[in-house]
Amino acid sequence: MPEPTPAPTPGPTTEPITGPTSAPVPPSGPLPEQRRRYAVVGTGHRASMYVDALIGTHAPDGEIVAWVEPNPVRAAAYEARVAAVLGGTRPVYHPDDLEKALDEQAVDRVIVTSVDRTHADLVTRALRAGADVVVEKPIAAHPEQARQIVDAVAETGRDLVTTFNYRYSPRNSALREVVASGEIGRVLSVHFDWALDTVHGADYFRRWHREKVNNGGLLVHKSSHHFDLVNWWIDGVPERVFASGGRRFYGDDGAHETGYEPTDAERALTERGIDPWSLSVEKNEWLSTLYGSEAQAVDGYVRNRSVFDPGITTEDTLGLVVEYAGGALMTYSLTAHSPWEGYRVVVNGTRGRAELEVVERGSVEFGEDGVAILDPSLTEVFEHDPVRPTGERLVVQRHWERAEERPIVRGGGGHGGGDALLLADVFAPSAERDPLARAAGYVDGVRASSVGYAGNRSLETGAPVRIADLSLGI
Repeated sequence: MPEPTPAPTPGPTTEPITGPTSAPVPPSGPLPEQRRRYAVVGTGHRASMYVDALIGTHAPDGEIVAWVEPNPVRAAAYEARVAAVLGGTRPVYHPDDLEKALDEQAVDRVIVTSVDRTHADLVTRALRAGADVVVEKPIAAHPEQARQIVDAVAETGRDLVTTFNYRYSPRNSALREVVASGEIGRVLSVHFDWALDTVHGADYFRRWHREKVNNGGLLVHKSSHHFDLVNWWIDGVPERVFASGGRRFYGDDGAHETGYEPTDAERALTERGIDPWSLSVEKNEWLSTLYGSEAQAVDGYVRNRSVFDPGITTEDTLGLVVEYAGGALMTYSLTAHSPWEGYRVVVNGTRGRAELEVVERGSVEFGEDGVAILDPSLTEVFEHDPVRPTGERLVVQRHWERAEERPIVRGGGGHGGGDALLLADVFAPSAERDPLARAAGYVDGVRASSVGYAGNRSLETGAPVRIADLSLGI
């Protein structure tokens, strides 16, 4: 029997991050008396990036004054984390009482990190209650929900930020600089190939993302990152989408379960007592706190389901053709069951070509404890792989000239330093103009997801879909 659709509880992270490795360093010196007041809506794993910022580096810029979360166990875990650094107490409200929370705690800004299908309801209610909003991508799971958000922004005039941390990754910023400079001329086409491995990719099929109703599938949930990058890189507006693909590998009727012959490496892992398709929640203290038996007893949410269960509706193999205003064309592919993780993007222009290749993890490895490394953006152990070392390479070649490799300055932390830069833009934006225009508003969020919405409709109909026909209001 297919598993039941989970209750609309804020769930786990949208990225395979193991969780905080150490407590944030308390801010030095006294904090300002008047700081922006934040409510965090959804205390699943993804909230940790924002919470840690507000009790660490960005504590002078804002304070958390309320949790909005239906699972008291998860809310208590975050409350304990904040109290250990800053002291004090913050009340917990149910999502049904969002407006009450914003009123009673005089909230200025809401951070929404809940299950994707709940974004529209929570964002629109927060806007109409008089708060600004920061929403984790995707802005909404389905097109009609995105339109609700667009209408609410127009009605209230409040500020809505969509967080696209990939824009801030130095390698992606470097490609933006090349394209924006005009060095390769007017963009004619883009090819984008994204490979998710059997740690990261498989994780979408263990948790609530496995049911497409919850997130619009990977074309909306994961690929909105990628579509936003292309929109931003080429300063383009997508107009028409044709999609093909489906669930080819995972599930009880996918390729792995029908005629699949385990490799020698998989057999060797099995002999070591390791299930390479499973996530050891109990071996990670933070994951166990958020999704262990105590939290599960409240709402029944199971963090680590089999990726070969029946009833999985999210696709794992996808290909798109996207047409942009002005004539640019993109071909895109997403594989969620690759043996390595990373991406290749090619931008072809009238004067030449730029190529960016990124290896976030050259292979899936398991430690002596049987646990795989979950965050490829923080991994350094594969840098010396002779065939596929981790790293990135940006090559630019103009017509009738030799290829040149461009330097990429890597920062510290997640996504090559991109996470820290994003958080600075969210909590302490500079008054100076950003020449790369990395900050993303609600139009950027809707425009990125619109490619996924149109792709989903194309999968259903077998025909190209014009984004204008989705009536998104932008």
